[in-house]
This record gives sequence, C-alpha cells and structure tokens, in this order.
Amino acid sequence: MKIAVFVGSLRKDSINRRLALALEKLLPSGVTFAYADIGSLPLFNQDEENNPVPSVTALRELVASADGVLFVTPEFNRSIPGVLKNALDHGSRPAGKGVWRNKPAAVLGMSPGAAGTAMAQQHLRNVLAFLNMPTLGQPEMFLQMREGMFDDNGALGEASAAHVQKFVDAYLAWVTQFQPQ
Repeated sequence: MKIAVFVGSLRKDSINRRLALALEKLLPSGVTFAYADIGSLPLFNQDEENNPVPSVTALRELVASADGVLFVTPEFNRSIPGVLKNALDHGSRPAGKGVWRNKPAAVLGMSPGAAGTAMAQQHLRNVLAFLNMPTLGQPEMFLQMREGMFDDNGALGEASAAHVQKFVDAYLAWVTQFQPQ
C-alpha cells in the first residue's frame, strides 16, 4: 500500500514534517509513505494547466499511483497554508481530469496552540469534500506540540504513540475499504 503524504509546511524544522516522519515509524510492513514536493510547484495558473511543468506532472503521477492520501498540515491564520491549497488546485485540474477523485484521505496536524490545527483541518475537509475524496471522519487528530512529543530518535513519545497509532490503524483500514477486491 502506497500513501501519498502532503505536508503543508515548507519549513526545514516543521513540526508537521516531524509528525509525518514519526507516523511513518508506526506503519506496518508493506505500507510506504511517498512525500509530495509541494514547494517546487509554481502558483496555479489556469492558462498553464494543459501544459504542466515537470513538478506538476510529478505531483499528479504521485497521487494517481497512490492508494490513499494523507494530509499533515499546520494552521496558518485559521486555515490551511497557501502552498497546500496550491497543490490541491494543481491536482484538481484540468476540469474533469483531476487526480483526487475517490482517493481515500485523512487529515491531521500539530500546532503549539491548544486547539491543534482544528480550523485548518475543517477548511481542508471542505476542499476535500468538493474534490470527492472520501475522508476519514474518526478518529480526529488535533495534536498540540508539547515537551516529550518526540523522542531523541524522532519517534512519538510514549505518552502519544498509542493514541496516534489508533489514528494510523483507522486510516489504513479506511484505505483498504477502497482497494479493488
């Protein structure tokens, strides 16, 4: 099973990138993460959608080849980062040829704030609904970055690992439901 992972932060020391890498350590054998490079995408311009640059083609091929899509996003100004919305727009075009349709998705994120990334996740869920991506509803995963969240090896700390493992397991079961029998 291949999961395309979209981290909504370009920051080198992004806590959401750290979260995605920690999630990868919780995967069973046979499941792999393939990370999308959303930082190299040009700003979406409908005039260029029929002549995509290589980075757009690579994004579309990654999603098309994936069994599911995982979005790990920070919250910027109570919404999703522009770079993530830009990637969603590129993958949705040209009209009728988007790669998101029917790809099982899940959303999570981490923030220093007490509400985690609740608002960003809700905005992202609205976009995913329009793109016709079946999105895992429960368990929701709003994580606050705290001392001990990650151990020295980048894995989730003891206090969080079991909680997050339930999310990973639920998401993989969700993706399995959409696999051809």
